[in-house]
Amino acid sequence: MDFDEFTGQLQHRLELANTGEAVRAARATLMTLGQRIPEGNAADLAASLPMEIKWYMTGAVHEHGQRFDWQEFVSRVSETENADLSDAAYHARVVIDLVHSVVPASDFQQLRDQLPESDDDEDWQELFELVDAGGVDA
Repeated sequence: MDFDEFTGQLQHRLELANTGEAVRAARATLMTLGQRIPEGNAADLAASLPMEIKWYMTGAVHEHGQRFDWQEFVSRVSETENADLSDAAYHARVVIDLVHSVVPASDFQQLRDQLPESDDDEDWQELFELVDAGGVDA
């Protein structure tokens, strides 16, 4: 999948007016995710993404492996994307669903293994709601 196909699918799935909005959603989500997971895991996950998208998880991130929960993740995505919290959370879920459809299952499982999904921990299962529900229609 190339950059135009990735951003086009994301724009369609999110029902956004233009590609620029889709790029902002992808950048905000993947940069923030890259901050949360270890650098090696970010590189593994990003390896199958288009080069321009891959950079958001690797080259654009200065500090990998930070510890924060789902709520802080959504707050950071919201700030970066300049979107309200509910839109940022939904956009992140759709971006992750699209990433799930592009990357190898082992790399995606490695991502899930990095993010505690229990309610009493960091509540990351919310990020994977669409993936677990079977995804968004492309």
